[in-house]
Amino acid sequence: MAATPWTAGTSRLARADDAAAAHRHHADPATLPAAWLHHRLQVMPKVELHCHLDGSLRPETMLELARDANVVLPRTTPDELRAFMRVDDARHLGDYLARFDITVSVLQTADALERAAYELVQDASRDGARYIEVRNAPRLNVHGGLTLDQVMDATLRGLARGERDSGTIARFIVCSLRHWTPDVSLEMAQLAVRYRDQGVVAFDLAGGEAGHPASAHAEAFLYARAHDLNVTCHAGEGAGADSIRDALVVCGAYRIGHGVRAYEDPSLVHHLRDRRIPLELCPTSNIQTRVARSYMEHPIRAYFEQGLAVTINTDNRLMSGVTLTDEFVHAATTMRFTISDLAQCTLNACDAAFLPLDERVMLRRRLEAELDTHHAESAQA
Repeated sequence: MAATPWTAGTSRLARADDAAAAHRHHADPATLPAAWLHHRLQVMPKVELHCHLDGSLRPETMLELARDANVVLPRTTPDELRAFMRVDDARHLGDYLARFDITVSVLQTADALERAAYELVQDASRDGARYIEVRNAPRLNVHGGLTLDQVMDATLRGLARGERDSGTIARFIVCSLRHWTPDVSLEMAQLAVRYRDQGVVAFDLAGGEAGHPASAHAEAFLYARAHDLNVTCHAGEGAGADSIRDALVVCGAYRIGHGVRAYEDPSLVHHLRDRRIPLELCPTSNIQTRVARSYMEHPIRAYFEQGLAVTINTDNRLMSGVTLTDEFVHAATTMRFTISDLAQCTLNACDAAFLPLDERVMLRRRLEAELDTHHAESAQA
């Protein structure tokens, strides 16, 4: 494979013949025109690994689904509902998670789940995503009479239809929640394994960390890994570095959802770096849950500079009020990421994707080619 600015390393860009492109890819983004930067980052090819279905609904869709299901929502117009659902008043992760009761209430039918999944893939595609892993806890969607299999079938139909119509590859991660009993988590892991060849690529444990160690659900992780299913785990968000270590050592997580508080244990940071364990970081969400005080104080830049496998994600597009482009803009304008750095984060995410090797190699080649084109077009813009 021919060397590109991405395969040859970021220093290759500095040696590029086109000085304008090199400048814009390595310049302080704060010095670049805001409209130009937003547009270039919007059209930049991206990969998203950490996005919750029930946290990423369109407000317009929520209102329609609520009318169909006779559910009363706290606001009656899309703009009002959008503003209400954005969590700017959380004291901690628990407050942030409380908003999910609202979205889950309108995701209790097969049609609603299929539509939400389809629209999320469409939204991700318009955001420049070439690949997205969508996650959800299916047990939350059975309160209206659906079976777990019906929940899975509807969600996977929506993702597959979204992929066909948009070209964005979409895969599914089955979640359990930390406050559920271990037997429920095992049931979710078994469900994920059963659908492994139908679009499910991993098992995850989400929910509030405080008082709910991942190790309590070790049997579920063991079952998934024993059946050759990938595993990731939310950790280092509502609890500290010990929670990350628990997810890695006891549960065998291949990736860490968030991992913000790894800095509390320098030895753990070195381990994450040396083993190339990907971090699914979500800057805006991390600020909303008070695990980071601001974009400037978020540790993502330090982790990137230390060589960790940093990826950038939205977490919940509705509750955080962001697109992946928005997160890239925040990274560029307040966290000192150059466009070249963001390209590397995209390739980090590609390399960490829970895809079979041949599909991952194809995706990376596609991304490298598109990043080259993006690089050339940015020079001429």
